[in-house]
Amino acid sequence: MIVGTIVVDDFEGFRRLVCSVLQQRAEFQVTEASNGLEAVQKAKELQPDLILLDIGLRDLSGLEVAKRVRKLAPAAKIIFISVESDPDVVSEALDLGASYIHKARLQSDLLTAIEAVLRGERFVSRDLGPNGRAEASHRHEVIFCSGDGVLLDALSRFIASALSAGDAAIVLVTQAHRDSLLQRLGTQDVDVDAAIQRGTLLLWDVRDALSKFMVNDWPDEVRFSTVLGSLIESTAKGTTGERHRVVTCGECAPTLWAVGKLEAAIRVEHLWNEAIRGHGVDTLCVYPSLRGLEDDLSFRLLCAEHTAVYTH
Repeated sequence: MIVGTIVVDDFEGFRRLVCSVLQQRAEFQVTEASNGLEAVQKAKELQPDLILLDIGLRDLSGLEVAKRVRKLAPAAKIIFISVESDPDVVSEALDLGASYIHKARLQSDLLTAIEAVLRGERFVSRDLGPNGRAEASHRHEVIFCSGDGVLLDALSRFIASALSAGDAAIVLVTQAHRDSLLQRLGTQDVDVDAAIQRGTLLLWDVRDALSKFMVNDWPDEVRFSTVLGSLIESTAKGTTGERHRVVTCGECAPTLWAVGKLEAAIRVEHLWNEAIRGHGVDTLCVYPSLRGLEDDLSFRLLCAEHTAVYTH
């Protein structure tokens, strides 16, 4: 049985990742669409069996695409794949008769979700709960930076925003970037010494952090979960915000990537997702620019572990 499938996302690297998974199975006949209007047109022309659809499209939202497709290709099964975990958004998507994959769970959920909807069942990623309500939403974003200045600016803005809201920040950076980062924080009205004394700003050298959970150049799952979980819980005690919220950022996995340990870096990003999911922690990763690697499978797998990807 051939399953005509349209993959809709405005980030090319993510589309290619999804397509690479589907193309391992002979039954999927895959077409790509890079925006909502293109998706609607291709759905009308091709009458697909399945549409894998992002919500946050630039020209036409995924929800609007789904509404139009329902009229133009009524037999098509729709699975949203999105970073959105807002209950109202998820609920609206489900009301359209679609299924829903939280983008952070793409690798574990994609084929399972497809098999379910082709059997006529509904699928919702388990971290969103049975009714599409997120247990503890989190963002895990990545910025590919054109230089050290861009990298340090991104980190300093992220940290300053968290501290000004009464939240805490766990920052994993290289020794080479530490002093410059502290200087930038000082120019953003952050009382660095006071935040460190309160325990709401924790600066941790990446090499020291990696030594806590890496075993034979590979992240140990138990060590990783224990170290990060206890760190988040202890840091949250110093917060003054209503939710005792903690954010994390830095160069942990990027340091592994920089020395050629690509699979280990991707594994760290995956374990990070698993560890922070229950805590509702937002994370910002900063990598050097990886231009020219957009077609590389490792790059696409790396991007898939993040809820949003930016280049600056």
